[in-house]
Amino acid sequence: MGFFSLTLMSILMCAFLPPSSQDPNDQSCLTNLFQSMHVPDHNLVNWTEPNLANPCSGFMSNLTGATCNNGRIYKLSLSNLSLYGSISPYISNCTSLQSLDLSNNALTGPIPTEFQYLINLAILDLSSNHLSGTIPPSLTMCMFLNIIDLHNNSLTGPIPAQLGSLVRLSVFDVSDNKLSGVIPTSLVDRPGNLPGFNATSYSGNEDLYGYPLGPMKSRSGLSVMLIVGIGLGSGLISLVLSFVVTCVWLKVTDQKLAAEHQGKINELMPEY
Repeated sequence: MGFFSLTLMSILMCAFLPPSSQDPNDQSCLTNLFQSMHVPDHNLVNWTEPNLANPCSGFMSNLTGATCNNGRIYKLSLSNLSLYGSISPYISNCTSLQSLDLSNNALTGPIPTEFQYLINLAILDLSSNHLSGTIPPSLTMCMFLNIIDLHNNSLTGPIPAQLGSLVRLSVFDVSDNKLSGVIPTSLVDRPGNLPGFNATSYSGNEDLYGYPLGPMKSRSGLSVMLIVGIGLGSGLISLVLSFVVTCVWLKVTDQKLAAEHQGKINELMPEY
């Protein structure tokens, strides 16, 4: 059998191979994600129940913003869709997911700790939402992460030092949040030749300090100055009040003595 015949047979066999079966985890992931969010203006009009049950056809997706790879969801790009609501923890069922972009929406609530089960995740962009709570240290379980963009949210608490162990991390942005505490040295002195992240990655967090930002802002000095100012002000007010009271007392006393003195003079004066 010649080379041409073998090639033709291979093509025919591939053509008649059954399509890869749908993964029920992807269906659960996408259905719960869709139900946890509110989608105005029919931005995800084709996220219907039949399409959620059958999101992929090989490398093609039946859902807006979804990309498939061999029958599995591996990329979700749902930015700038005016989405609001929360991020479903069932997102972790999309175990083949490599890129998740939910940026520039109005999502609220915490970052699900269940992200740790997205072990293939390389890109996480949740920027420009209204997310709150802390940054989950469990994100370090996503060892392939090379982009974490969480800027312009309302995240609080410290930056987990464990994130410094993500050796593939090349973009890290947590600016314009409400984070506090010292910037972990693990994100500054990174292993090998990995570069640290500059000040723009951390700016806009009033209570965050340490290199590459400045030192902790001294609030005690402000308190001392405030106390001293209040003390001096109180002392000055007391001094002025004491002076006024003394002046009034002296004036009244002088008037009283003058009246008494005039009375004695009148008594000594002869009557005509």
